[in-house]
Amino acid sequence: MTEQQATDRAYLRENLHAVTAALEKAAAAAGRIDAPRMVAAVKYAEDAELRELLRLGVGEVGENRVQQLLAHWPLYENTNVRVHFIGHLQKNKVKYIVDKVALIHSVDSAELAEEISRRVVAKGLTVSVLVEVNSGREAAKSGVLPEEAEALCRAILALPGLALQGFMTMAPRCEDAAAYRAYFAETRRLAKALWQRLALPGAPLLSMGMSESFEAAVAEGADIVRVGRRLFAGRPL
Repeated sequence: MTEQQATDRAYLRENLHAVTAALEKAAAAAGRIDAPRMVAAVKYAEDAELRELLRLGVGEVGENRVQQLLAHWPLYENTNVRVHFIGHLQKNKVKYIVDKVALIHSVDSAELAEEISRRVVAKGLTVSVLVEVNSGREAAKSGVLPEEAEALCRAILALPGLALQGFMTMAPRCEDAAAYRAYFAETRRLAKALWQRLALPGAPLLSMGMSESFEAAVAEGADIVRVGRRLFAGRPL
């Protein structure tokens, strides 16, 4: 990398430091010992930006689109980077990613779970998954309604090759932190209740919060936050 290129992408380093500091501050305010894991949502990242984030030490990335994940795969292959799939996943695209991802955040139907299971079993693999919960009950968003989550969990638990780890939610756009917290708190309570009802070990993993809401999510117990826009703020035109 030339000195000019490093200067041109200094905003990434500054933004990464700022997000890390904000996560640590939010965790401390919530009385938490450790900050949650940050998954860099790279949906709008240019290739040069993605390479720079990896160079800066980002170890977990979130992909929204299968085609884009495959295009980025040469950057991830043979590294220690953990790739998460965080977007809506179509059944006919499952076969392309099951051997490439560490965690699928967006399982929203028994049919999708069955297809993932079929594909991973054929490869002799196990893949970790989260149930996506539509906590805001928004018609335009994916995810099961809270009252449907238990049935999907039971379907996943009955399938080979799937390791149910917890839940993901994407809150509606809200005006303030208190409103965001209400949605995240609902998901946390649902997750805890279902984990107990299903007699599952440990605690459920919670993927909650994005650029505009991760502080509220941290306060409500998020284990993973998905941050994109705040990492790329200040990008040169």
